[in-house]
Amino acid sequence: MRTLKKYPNRRLYDTSQSCYVTIDNVRDLVLAHERFRVVDSKSGDDLTRSILLQIIMEQENDAGEHVLTNEVLAHLIRFYGSGMQTNMAHFLEQSISFFLNQQETMQEQVRTVMSATPIGMLQKMTEENMKMWESMSKSMLGPKDSTKD
Repeated sequence: MRTLKKYPNRRLYDTSQSCYVTIDNVRDLVLAHERFRVVDSKSGDDLTRSILLQIIMEQENDAGEHVLTNEVLAHLIRFYGSGMQTNMAHFLEQSISFFLNQQETMQEQVRTVMSATPIGMLQKMTEENMKMWESMSKSMLGPKDSTKD
């Protein structure tokens, strides 16, 4: 695992490569699935989360279409401090893993299926994905109560 040190001048130093890196370089590490951690050069405190949040913030500011819409952010804020905060973190992790797995499965099916029509295949996959998503949502958060607003 790479260790990046963050200095008071806000510079990041990659100890394994013996060079300074930028936030864009750290983003490249994330995209390459390289494991790393960011520590404060003086205290040794783990700053990885704050650096990852900074990357997300920059991506959200640069993006034309946002992953974290205002509505999503407002919902996330409401979970902080509630009894559901831990459940929500677990649900988000599982949802993203599920989404990535489904994306991989879909790409593999597209590569291997020769005789099926693409529209029929996508329709079947969409139906199966919706059933799994609903099942996962119910098991994580329970049934939705439509009487609360």
